[in-house]
Amino acid sequence: MKPVNLPTMIVILSIAFGMPALADGDVSAGQKVFNKCKSCHSISTGDEVIVKGGKVGPNLYGVVGRQAGTYEGFSYSDSVVAAGQAGLVWDEEKIAQWVQNPKAFLREPL
Repeated sequence: MKPVNLPTMIVILSIAFGMPALADGDVSAGQKVFNKCKSCHSISTGDEVIVKGGKVGPNLYGVVGRQAGTYEGFSYSDSVVAAGQAGLVWDEEKIAQWVQNPKAFLREPL
């Protein structure tokens, strides 16, 4: 599966945060929403930094299609690891649900 690029991630997060700007195609509004994510997460291919962000959360490059709690070198909470082991694989819909309420989202797979 092809990793999600930055514009796609911005669209996903715009949906997740209920931004009406998505319907209007307002990329700058989507980028503003994504600023909340990049405070903890970066997006990089390893060789190229696409979005410089924090290191509290794992790299978001290729997150769609990735099993939850499996990004190498990152220490996840027990619940995220358990959700991944229970079959949680990130897709656009699940990311949108996660950013709305991570604790409530994790109750379903656990």
